[in-house]
Amino acid sequence: MTALAPYLSSFLREHLPKERRASQHTCEAYAQSFQLLLQFAAGRLKLKPSKIEIERLDAPLILAFLEHLEKQRGNSARTRNARLAAINSFFRYLEYRVPSCLDQSRRIHAIPMKKTDQALVGYLTRDELQALLDAPDASTVSGIRDRAMLHLAFAAGMRVSELVGLRLDQIDRQTMSSVHIIGKGRRERVLPLCAHFADGER
Repeated sequence: MTALAPYLSSFLREHLPKERRASQHTCEAYAQSFQLLLQFAAGRLKLKPSKIEIERLDAPLILAFLEHLEKQRGNSARTRNARLAAINSFFRYLEYRVPSCLDQSRRIHAIPMKKTDQALVGYLTRDELQALLDAPDASTVSGIRDRAMLHLAFAAGMRVSELVGLRLDQIDRQTMSSVHIIGKGRRERVLPLCAHFADGER
């Protein structure tokens, strides 16, 4: 039997942030997934989390955990799939380090993701967007900052995580015509800024 703790610790502390260069958000989401899994497994196996071996996290236990998420915790299929993705990632990591778990890993990878409905993306009308941009008090420093952030998010089509992580050196400060974004999955893109944003107009 193989102790889980050292491998899980290495996966979360070394592999994800340093080898895979996963974002802080991803690392935190994966850590939360395993916190929930270990709480469930400890109760089911009547063991302390530190005493759980890798071999005890077999496909039937993972399936029971996923059912627990949906029925007891009321999680959506999307959240359930995200937890399963974290578990699959860990077992892919184990395949190269604990060869005795290859069949166990294969069985876990065979657990299907649940189909989810693709909701239509909502959008704001021009008047609604203008009302949002006008909401911050432009007579205060924080209001000017908030308005600039909202306008930049709209003008460049940025995610919130991309916006709050933006650095000044990512903006072309000479022409103010583009912004260099490091997005989800560390994918990079350069987005043009419309002329009225660069000019500081309303």
